[in-house]
Amino acid sequence: MRRLKSFLSNLARILLIVILIAFFLLPLLWLFTAPFSRAATLRISLPTKPTLNNFRVVLSNPISFRALFVNSPIIAGGAMIGVTLIASLAAYALSRIKVPGQSLIVYILILFSAVVTGTAAMVPIFLLLYSLKLIDTHLGTILVYIGGLLPTGIFLMRGFVDSVPRSYEEAAIVSGAKPLQMFRDVVIPIIRPGMMVVAVWAFVQSWGDFLIPMVLIRSPLKMPAPIAIYTFYTEGGTPVLTLVSAYSLIYMLPAIVLYLFVNWKYGFRFFGGIKR
Repeated sequence: MRRLKSFLSNLARILLIVILIAFFLLPLLWLFTAPFSRAATLRISLPTKPTLNNFRVVLSNPISFRALFVNSPIIAGGAMIGVTLIASLAAYALSRIKVPGQSLIVYILILFSAVVTGTAAMVPIFLLLYSLKLIDTHLGTILVYIGGLLPTGIFLMRGFVDSVPRSYEEAAIVSGAKPLQMFRDVVIPIIRPGMMVVAVWAFVQSWGDFLIPMVLIRSPLKMPAPIAIYTFYTEGGTPVLTLVSAYSLIYMLPAIVLYLFVNWKYGFRFFGGIKR
């Protein structure tokens, strides 16, 4: 009886795992087959006569081309660089300078960061950028992303900075290193994995966001990829599945390539000769 119960329990777990895997893989399977079809539907089916014409149409459209290869890389790349650099410097300062209640300050910043990029804050953000004449600019969108992602980035980086022994910095000071030189040559090589984690996270967050660029960007040629996908909708609001799927497949590749490159180049792991 116990063996039967154990068998049924294991069988139920296997079925649950299979269902979960299918739940996540089936949409991806459709995404990798529909772009090569001549008339795609919502059903998953291998194209009988594969074609690359859908990609040609997507890339020949000036709005979608600029969105994929100019606008989105500028916005996501700017947010990634800004969040990574500022979060690293701020986390280093919070780790080395003892400020009363600094942990509470960090948690409050994280709490309010959820509001900065939310719908509740879009009206004041829009008015602020309008007064600064940054509406319909990539710079204004990048600054909003940095402001919203920075608190969480600081929280993530602080754990990496706290793991750096102070003896390393003391040795650098004795050797005559200046503060900026010490941070660049001693601290950054050790916290590099954390910086890469924050960089990829910030890139993905800004690359896939829809609300902020929809509110702040007005010109079609300045729209990022999440907004430009509506170029391939009909006037009645119906998506052209062949073009939307081809566009989506191209759209997802940069985030995957960035992750694979960072994982190959740096590795998402903690390493270094840290001894306390």
